[in-house]
Amino acid sequence: MNFKSLHTKIIFSSLFAISMAYLESAVVVYLRELYYPDGFQFPLTGIPLRILIIEIGREAATILMLYAYAKSVGSNGREVMAYFSFNFGVWDIWYYIWLKLLIDWPATILDWDILFLIPVPWVGPVIAPVLVSLALISAGYIILRFEIQNKPIRLTKIDWIMEIMSGFIIILSFLTQMKDQRTIEIPEYYPWWLFLCGLFLGLAVFARRVAKTSKDSEKG
Repeated sequence: MNFKSLHTKIIFSSLFAISMAYLESAVVVYLRELYYPDGFQFPLTGIPLRILIIEIGREAATILMLYAYAKSVGSNGREVMAYFSFNFGVWDIWYYIWLKLLIDWPATILDWDILFLIPVPWVGPVIAPVLVSLALISAGYIILRFEIQNKPIRLTKIDWIMEIMSGFIIILSFLTQMKDQRTIEIPEYYPWWLFLCGLFLGLAVFARRVAKTSKDSEKG
């Protein structure tokens, strides 16, 4: 694969993710019209359990679709991971872009949103998942660029442990202490310190591995 074919794949990957984001945002528009005709605001109540279960299934199906696409275009595990990360980031950012275009929401990037429902609701300001998505897009593209230059970025076992820890810390910042998924309230504050610790940890580990890969390739 050369740079031209990579960029072609990137373009079609982006189209796939942007299209998925439109479908996702359209479903959310319908749900808000049905269950929150007076406006989407916290605390959120009144979602029937059956609909909630269907929503959880839809979210799981979305992740599976992103992985299936990445698996179909990636030629090895690193590329699959890279395409999944890239597509996930594009999908997530465009989900908010489409919502802004369709219903003028969010009003600001600091508005709170339900980010995920599995296994319990994740709640946080819109800017937080957008920052994660930007990091995923960048990491995915860098991995693919190194692949076509025959300089694969191979994370060590320690790198993986640190990256998983980074993801866990970020997710922890989104989790709330709710007992009922059908009643969702905004926490008193968002733990930015926790989120940023997780994000910077993941970025630092990845940047260090990229720098070492570049240095080793120059020596070789």
